[in-house]
Amino acid sequence: QVQLVESGGGSVQAGGSLRLSCAASEYTSCMAWFRQAPGKQREAVARITTYGDTRYADSVTGRFTISKDNAKNILYLQMNSLKPEDTAMYYCAAARAYYGRCIRLWAVDEYNYWGQGTQVTVSS
Repeated sequence: QVQLVESGGGSVQAGGSLRLSCAASEYTSCMAWFRQAPGKQREAVARITTYGDTRYADSVTGRFTISKDNAKNILYLQMNSLKPEDTAMYYCAAARAYYGRCIRLWAVDEYNYWGQGTQVTVSS
């Protein structure tokens, strides 16, 4: 069972930046960030494969960057130019998937392991 612990959330003004971290108890090949705003469904924000291939939601492309330190088993999400609509609980997720499958993973139910979430609040 992979344990995931997020940190780095907080409150910022629009235009500000935050960096989220997710510490994993062991190496997993496929990791992602999701978010869920009040009254909305959980949605994928960014995904990274073991080889560093990334995918981003259209709403965050150009503003967010996902990265991973494989040696330390830590996943990051650098968030710049934050907007009020980025306000949500952000979750780290992981899946045991070989590269070819990881590339296709994007939906909530395709990830097996989840962190407890970290709140991001962006004020205008």
